[in-house]
Amino acid sequence: MSKRRIFDIDFPEGAGPAPAPAAPGPQARRGPMAAAIGENADALRARSAAEAAIREENDRLAHEHVRLKKAGLITDLVPLDAIASAKLTRDRKPGRDADLDELKASIREVGLSNPIMVEAVGEGAYELIQGYRRLAAFRELHAETGEDRFAAIPAGLIAHGEQLELLYRRMVDENLVRRDISFGEMAQLVRAYARDPETAAETVDEALTALFGSASRQKRSYVRHFVTVIEALGSRLKFPEAIPRALGLQLEKRISNEPGAAARIGAALTASMASTPEAELEALKAQATAPRQAGTPRPRASAAKTTFRQEVKAGSVRCAAAQGRVEMRMDRDFSNVSRRRLEAAVAAFFQALDADG
Repeated sequence: MSKRRIFDIDFPEGAGPAPAPAAPGPQARRGPMAAAIGENADALRARSAAEAAIREENDRLAHEHVRLKKAGLITDLVPLDAIASAKLTRDRKPGRDADLDELKASIREVGLSNPIMVEAVGEGAYELIQGYRRLAAFRELHAETGEDRFAAIPAGLIAHGEQLELLYRRMVDENLVRRDISFGEMAQLVRAYARDPETAAETVDEALTALFGSASRQKRSYVRHFVTVIEALGSRLKFPEAIPRALGLQLEKRISNEPGAAARIGAALTASMASTPEAELEALKAQATAPRQAGTPRPRASAAKTTFRQEVKAGSVRCAAAQGRVEMRMDRDFSNVSRRRLEAAVAAFFQALDADG
Protein backbone atom coordinates (compact mmCIF):
# COMPACT_ATOMS: atom_id res chain seq x y z
CA MET A 1 0.00 0.00 0.00
CA SER A 2 1.41 3.36 -0.96
CA LYS A 3 1.90 5.93 1.64
CA ARG A 4 0.13 9.28 1.31
CA ARG A 5 2.27 12.33 1.85
CA ILE A 6 0.87 14.76 4.33
CA PHE A 7 1.72 18.51 4.06
CA ASP A 8 1.64 20.81 7.05
CA ILE A 9 0.45 24.42 6.53
CA ASP A 10 1.36 26.96 9.16
CA PHE A 11 -1.23 29.71 9.63
CA PRO A 12 -0.30 32.87 11.53
CA GLU A 13 -1.72 33.06 14.93
CA GLY A 14 -4.95 34.97 15.22
CA ALA A 15 -5.59 34.73 11.51
CA GLY A 16 -9.11 34.06 10.57
CA PRO A 17 -11.56 34.90 7.90
CA ALA A 18 -12.09 38.64 7.36
CA PRO A 19 -15.30 39.81 8.82
CA ALA A 20 -17.99 40.47 6.31
CA PRO A 21 -18.68 44.19 5.70
CA ALA A 22 -21.47 45.48 7.79
CA ALA A 23 -24.64 46.05 5.95
CA PRO A 24 -25.45 49.75 5.58
CA GLY A 25 -27.85 50.85 8.18
CA PRO A 26 -30.86 52.90 7.41
CA GLN A 27 -29.98 56.61 6.64
CA ALA A 28 -31.11 59.20 9.08
CA ARG A 29 -34.13 60.93 7.71
CA ARG A 30 -34.44 64.77 7.89
CA GLY A 31 -37.63 66.22 9.08
CA PRO A 32 -39.77 68.44 6.85
CA MET A 33 -38.52 71.60 8.60
CA ALA A 34 -34.82 70.78 8.04
CA ALA A 35 -35.45 70.01 4.39
CA ALA A 36 -37.27 73.28 3.91
CA ILE A 37 -34.48 75.25 5.62
CA GLY A 38 -31.84 73.62 3.41
CA GLU A 39 -33.75 74.28 0.24
CA ASN A 40 -34.34 77.89 1.28
CA ALA A 41 -30.62 78.39 1.99
CA ASP A 42 -29.73 77.06 -1.46
CA ALA A 43 -32.28 79.39 -3.05
CA LEU A 44 -30.95 82.39 -1.10
CA ARG A 45 -27.39 81.65 -2.21
CA ALA A 46 -28.49 81.40 -5.84
CA ARG A 47 -30.52 84.59 -5.54
CA SER A 48 -27.61 86.50 -3.95
CA ALA A 49 -25.30 85.38 -6.74
CA ALA A 50 -27.83 86.48 -9.36
CA GLU A 51 -28.32 89.87 -7.66
CA ALA A 52 -24.56 90.42 -7.50
CA ALA A 53 -24.27 89.66 -11.21
CA ILE A 54 -27.14 92.05 -11.99
CA ARG A 55 -25.58 94.83 -9.89
CA GLU A 56 -22.25 94.35 -11.64
CA GLU A 57 -23.92 94.51 -15.05
CA ASN A 58 -25.93 97.60 -14.06
CA ASP A 59 -22.78 99.36 -12.85
CA ARG A 60 -21.04 98.53 -16.11
CA LEU A 61 -23.96 99.81 -18.16
CA ALA A 62 -24.22 102.98 -16.04
CA HIS A 63 -20.54 103.79 -16.57
CA GLU A 64 -20.88 103.07 -20.28
CA HIS A 65 -23.95 105.33 -20.47
CA VAL A 66 -22.07 108.19 -18.78
CA ARG A 67 -19.12 107.72 -21.16
CA LEU A 68 -21.33 107.73 -24.24
CA LYS A 69 -23.31 110.73 -22.99
CA LYS A 70 -20.15 112.76 -22.41
CA ALA A 71 -19.10 111.90 -25.94
CA GLY A 72 -22.50 112.96 -27.30
CA LEU A 73 -23.25 109.47 -28.58
CA ILE A 74 -26.58 108.97 -26.80
CA THR A 75 -29.48 109.66 -29.17
CA ASP A 76 -33.14 109.99 -28.26
CA LEU A 77 -36.36 111.44 -29.63
CA VAL A 78 -36.77 114.86 -27.99
CA PRO A 79 -40.09 116.76 -28.16
CA LEU A 80 -39.83 119.97 -30.17
CA ASP A 81 -41.44 122.00 -27.39
CA ALA A 82 -38.68 120.95 -24.99
CA ILE A 83 -35.89 122.48 -27.09
CA ALA A 84 -34.82 126.12 -26.69
CA SER A 85 -32.19 127.94 -28.75
CA ALA A 86 -31.30 130.91 -26.57
CA LYS A 87 -28.02 129.88 -24.93
CA LEU A 88 -25.77 130.33 -27.96
CA THR A 89 -25.72 133.21 -30.42
CA ARG A 90 -26.45 131.52 -33.71
CA ASP A 91 -24.21 132.03 -36.72
CA ARG A 92 -27.27 131.79 -38.93
CA LYS A 93 -28.63 134.91 -40.56
CA PRO A 94 -32.03 135.98 -39.22
CA GLY A 95 -35.12 135.09 -41.18
CA ARG A 96 -36.20 131.97 -43.00
CA ASP A 97 -33.61 129.96 -44.91
CA ALA A 98 -34.39 129.91 -48.62
CA ASP A 99 -33.25 126.27 -48.89
CA LEU A 100 -35.40 125.02 -46.01
CA ASP A 101 -38.06 123.62 -48.36
CA GLU A 102 -35.53 121.22 -49.90
CA LEU A 103 -34.52 120.00 -46.45
CA LYS A 104 -38.17 119.53 -45.48
CA ALA A 105 -38.83 117.47 -48.61
CA SER A 106 -35.86 115.24 -47.83
CA ILE A 107 -36.97 114.72 -44.22
CA ARG A 108 -40.52 113.95 -45.32
CA GLU A 109 -39.32 111.30 -47.77
CA VAL A 110 -36.38 109.58 -46.05
CA GLY A 111 -36.33 110.98 -42.52
CA LEU A 112 -33.54 112.80 -40.70
CA SER A 113 -30.17 111.20 -41.40
CA ASN A 114 -28.11 113.36 -39.03
CA PRO A 115 -29.50 114.02 -35.51
CA ILE A 116 -29.25 117.46 -33.97
CA MET A 117 -27.20 118.02 -30.78
CA VAL A 118 -28.78 119.30 -27.57
CA GLU A 119 -27.62 119.91 -24.01
CA ALA A 120 -29.79 118.76 -21.12
CA VAL A 121 -30.41 121.82 -18.92
CA GLY A 122 -33.10 120.51 -16.59
CA GLU A 123 -35.84 117.96 -16.15
CA GLY A 124 -37.14 117.49 -19.68
CA ALA A 125 -35.55 120.73 -20.95
CA TYR A 126 -32.83 121.08 -23.59
CA GLU A 127 -30.72 123.77 -25.30
CA LEU A 128 -29.88 123.49 -28.98
CA ILE A 129 -26.16 123.18 -29.78
CA GLN A 130 -26.11 121.98 -33.40
CA GLY A 131 -28.82 121.67 -36.02
CA TYR A 132 -30.72 124.97 -36.22
CA ARG A 133 -31.98 124.33 -39.78
CA ARG A 134 -32.97 120.73 -39.02
CA LEU A 135 -34.95 121.85 -35.97
CA ALA A 136 -36.63 124.63 -37.97
CA ALA A 137 -37.57 122.12 -40.69
CA PHE A 138 -39.13 119.73 -38.15
CA ARG A 139 -41.11 122.56 -36.57
CA GLU A 140 -42.50 123.67 -39.92
CA LEU A 141 -43.35 120.09 -40.89
CA HIS A 142 -45.19 119.50 -37.63
CA ALA A 143 -47.08 122.80 -37.97
CA GLU A 144 -48.06 121.97 -41.56
CA THR A 145 -48.97 118.29 -41.16
CA GLY A 146 -49.75 117.79 -37.48
CA GLU A 147 -48.18 114.32 -37.77
CA ASP A 148 -46.79 112.78 -34.59
CA ARG A 149 -43.61 111.68 -36.37
CA PHE A 150 -42.61 115.34 -36.62
CA ALA A 151 -43.50 116.19 -33.00
CA ALA A 152 -40.13 114.93 -31.74
CA ILE A 153 -36.72 115.07 -33.38
CA PRO A 154 -33.75 112.67 -33.14
CA ALA A 155 -31.13 114.38 -30.99
CA GLY A 156 -27.72 113.53 -29.59
CA LEU A 157 -27.62 114.32 -25.88
CA ILE A 158 -24.64 116.25 -24.51
CA ALA A 159 -24.06 116.09 -20.76
CA HIS A 160 -24.87 119.31 -18.92
CA GLY A 161 -21.91 121.37 -17.76
CA GLU A 162 -19.66 121.62 -20.81
CA GLN A 163 -17.76 124.89 -21.06
CA LEU A 164 -19.48 127.56 -23.11
CA GLU A 165 -16.45 127.88 -25.38
CA LEU A 166 -16.63 124.17 -26.22
CA LEU A 167 -20.34 124.44 -27.02
CA TYR A 168 -19.64 127.33 -29.40
CA ARG A 169 -16.83 125.34 -31.00
CA ARG A 170 -19.20 122.41 -31.57
CA MET A 171 -21.57 124.72 -33.41
CA VAL A 172 -18.86 126.52 -35.39
CA ASP A 173 -16.91 123.42 -36.40
CA GLU A 174 -20.05 121.81 -37.82
CA ASN A 175 -20.92 124.94 -39.79
CA LEU A 176 -17.42 125.39 -41.20
CA VAL A 177 -18.08 122.46 -43.51
CA ARG A 178 -21.19 124.14 -44.90
CA ARG A 179 -20.61 125.80 -48.26
CA ASP A 180 -23.20 128.52 -47.73
CA ILE A 181 -21.99 130.09 -44.48
CA SER A 182 -20.66 133.55 -45.25
CA PHE A 183 -17.80 135.55 -43.81
CA GLY A 184 -20.35 138.11 -42.67
CA GLU A 185 -22.12 135.46 -40.56
CA MET A 186 -18.83 134.32 -39.06
CA ALA A 187 -17.80 137.90 -38.29
CA GLN A 188 -21.09 138.59 -36.51
CA LEU A 189 -20.64 135.48 -34.39
CA VAL A 190 -17.12 136.57 -33.43
CA ARG A 191 -18.39 139.95 -32.28
CA ALA A 192 -21.24 138.39 -30.30
CA TYR A 193 -18.85 135.94 -28.64
CA ALA A 194 -16.48 138.74 -27.63
CA ARG A 195 -19.38 140.68 -26.08
CA ASP A 196 -20.77 137.67 -24.20
CA PRO A 197 -19.85 138.12 -20.49
CA GLU A 198 -19.95 134.35 -19.99
CA THR A 199 -16.98 133.76 -22.32
CA ALA A 200 -13.30 134.26 -21.55
CA ALA A 201 -12.66 136.34 -24.68
CA GLU A 202 -12.15 140.03 -23.99
CA THR A 203 -11.32 141.10 -27.54
CA VAL A 204 -12.42 140.25 -31.06
CA ASP A 205 -9.05 138.67 -31.77
CA GLU A 206 -9.36 136.39 -28.74
CA ALA A 207 -12.87 135.42 -29.85
CA LEU A 208 -11.61 134.72 -33.37
CA THR A 209 -8.91 132.40 -32.05
CA ALA A 210 -11.29 130.63 -29.68
CA LEU A 211 -14.00 130.00 -32.26
CA PHE A 212 -12.03 129.41 -35.45
CA GLY A 213 -8.88 127.79 -34.13
CA SER A 214 -9.37 124.86 -36.51
CA ALA A 215 -9.79 127.11 -39.56
CA SER A 216 -6.92 128.10 -41.81
CA ARG A 217 -4.95 131.25 -41.09
CA GLN A 218 -6.21 132.82 -44.31
CA LYS A 219 -9.85 132.16 -43.41
CA ARG A 220 -9.34 133.73 -39.97
CA SER A 221 -7.79 136.75 -41.68
CA TYR A 222 -10.84 137.13 -43.94
CA VAL A 223 -13.18 136.91 -40.96
CA ARG A 224 -11.15 139.60 -39.18
CA HIS A 225 -11.47 141.91 -42.21
CA PHE A 226 -15.24 141.43 -42.21
CA VAL A 227 -15.34 142.28 -38.51
CA THR A 228 -13.64 145.58 -39.38
CA VAL A 229 -16.28 146.34 -42.03
CA ILE A 230 -19.22 145.48 -39.76
CA GLU A 231 -17.86 147.51 -36.85
CA ALA A 232 -17.13 150.51 -39.09
CA LEU A 233 -20.59 150.60 -40.70
CA GLY A 234 -22.59 149.59 -37.64
CA SER A 235 -26.37 149.39 -37.86
CA ARG A 236 -26.37 151.05 -41.28
CA LEU A 237 -25.29 147.68 -42.69
CA LYS A 238 -28.43 145.52 -42.68
CA PHE A 239 -27.36 142.41 -44.61
CA PRO A 240 -23.70 141.68 -43.79
CA GLU A 241 -24.24 137.96 -44.41
CA ALA A 242 -24.90 138.70 -48.10
CA ILE A 243 -21.54 140.39 -48.78
CA PRO A 244 -19.25 138.23 -50.96
CA ARG A 245 -15.67 137.71 -49.87
CA ALA A 246 -14.10 139.85 -52.61
CA LEU A 247 -16.42 142.80 -51.98
CA GLY A 248 -15.86 142.60 -48.24
CA LEU A 249 -12.09 142.73 -48.70
CA GLN A 250 -12.42 145.74 -51.04
CA LEU A 251 -14.52 147.58 -48.47
CA GLU A 252 -12.10 146.77 -45.66
CA LYS A 253 -9.17 148.06 -47.68
CA ARG A 254 -10.89 151.41 -48.28
CA ILE A 255 -12.08 151.74 -44.71
CA SER A 256 -8.64 150.95 -43.27
CA ASN A 257 -6.61 153.08 -45.69
CA GLU A 258 -8.80 156.06 -46.58
CA PRO A 259 -9.71 158.61 -43.91
CA GLY A 260 -13.46 159.18 -43.89
CA ALA A 261 -14.23 156.16 -46.08
CA ALA A 262 -16.38 154.49 -43.42
CA ALA A 263 -18.49 157.64 -43.02
CA ARG A 264 -18.96 157.97 -46.79
CA ILE A 265 -19.96 154.32 -47.23
CA GLY A 266 -22.33 154.55 -44.28
CA ALA A 267 -23.94 157.69 -45.67
CA ALA A 268 -24.39 155.99 -49.04
CA LEU A 269 -26.13 153.05 -47.35
CA THR A 270 -28.46 155.37 -45.49
CA ALA A 271 -29.28 157.28 -48.66
CA SER A 272 -29.98 154.10 -50.61
CA MET A 273 -32.66 153.00 -48.11
CA ALA A 274 -32.00 149.45 -49.25
CA SER A 275 -34.57 146.96 -47.99
CA THR A 276 -33.18 143.86 -49.71
CA PRO A 277 -29.73 142.27 -49.79
CA GLU A 278 -29.51 142.88 -53.53
CA ALA A 279 -30.16 146.62 -53.19
CA GLU A 280 -27.64 146.95 -50.38
CA LEU A 281 -25.01 145.10 -52.39
CA GLU A 282 -25.45 147.51 -55.28
CA ALA A 283 -24.79 150.45 -52.96
CA LEU A 284 -21.73 148.75 -51.47
CA LYS A 285 -20.30 147.84 -54.89
CA ALA A 286 -20.64 151.44 -56.02
CA GLN A 287 -18.70 152.63 -52.97
CA ALA A 288 -16.05 149.95 -53.26
CA THR A 289 -15.22 150.94 -56.85
CA ALA A 290 -15.80 154.70 -56.55
CA PRO A 291 -12.77 156.85 -57.40
CA ARG A 292 -10.92 158.40 -54.52
CA GLN A 293 -12.37 161.77 -53.60
CA ALA A 294 -10.37 164.85 -54.49
CA GLY A 295 -8.30 166.05 -51.60
CA THR A 296 -8.09 162.63 -49.99
CA PRO A 297 -4.40 161.93 -49.54
CA ARG A 298 -3.18 158.61 -50.79
CA PRO A 299 -1.29 156.63 -48.20
CA ARG A 300 2.37 156.67 -49.11
CA ALA A 301 4.60 153.84 -48.13
CA SER A 302 7.73 155.22 -46.53
CA ALA A 303 10.98 153.40 -46.95
CA ALA A 304 12.36 155.06 -43.82
CA LYS A 305 12.58 152.64 -40.94
CA THR A 306 14.22 152.79 -37.54
CA THR A 307 15.31 149.54 -35.91
CA PHE A 308 17.05 148.93 -32.63
CA ARG A 309 17.31 146.47 -29.75
CA GLN A 310 16.34 147.50 -26.24
CA GLU A 311 17.31 145.61 -23.10
CA VAL A 312 14.61 145.68 -20.42
CA LYS A 313 14.07 143.84 -17.16
CA ALA A 314 11.99 141.15 -18.89
CA GLY A 315 14.60 140.53 -21.59
CA SER A 316 15.69 141.79 -25.00
CA VAL A 317 13.19 143.64 -27.22
CA ARG A 318 13.62 144.13 -30.97
CA CYS A 319 11.96 147.35 -32.06
CA ALA A 320 11.07 148.67 -35.51
CA ALA A 321 9.41 152.02 -36.26
CA ALA A 322 8.11 153.09 -39.67
CA GLN A 323 5.37 155.20 -41.23
CA GLY A 324 2.17 154.34 -39.38
CA ARG A 325 3.52 151.43 -37.37
CA VAL A 326 5.66 150.45 -34.41
CA GLU A 327 6.66 146.84 -33.78
CA MET A 328 8.13 145.31 -30.66
CA ARG A 329 9.16 141.67 -30.59
CA MET A 330 10.48 139.56 -27.73
CA ASP A 331 10.34 136.02 -26.42
CA ARG A 332 7.18 136.43 -24.36
CA ASP A 333 3.56 135.36 -24.68
CA PHE A 334 1.60 138.62 -24.57
CA SER A 335 -1.71 136.79 -24.92
CA ASN A 336 -1.45 135.98 -21.21
CA VAL A 337 -1.39 139.68 -20.30
CA SER A 338 -4.78 141.14 -19.45
CA ARG A 339 -6.36 143.65 -21.77
CA ARG A 340 -6.33 146.35 -19.09
CA ARG A 341 -2.58 146.03 -18.54
CA LEU A 342 -1.92 146.16 -22.27
CA GLU A 343 -4.09 149.26 -22.63
CA ALA A 344 -2.27 150.93 -19.74
CA ALA A 345 1.10 150.07 -21.31
CA VAL A 346 0.06 151.48 -24.70
CA ALA A 347 -1.24 154.66 -23.07
CA ALA A 348 2.03 155.08 -21.15
CA PHE A 349 3.97 154.49 -24.37
CA PHE A 350 2.23 157.31 -26.24
CA GLN A 351 2.31 159.57 -23.21
CA ALA A 352 6.08 159.18 -23.15
CA LEU A 353 6.27 159.85 -26.92
CA ASP A 354 4.25 163.05 -26.62
CA ALA A 355 6.06 164.33 -23.54
CA ASP A 356 8.07 167.54 -23.99
CA GLY A 357 11.76 167.04 -24.53
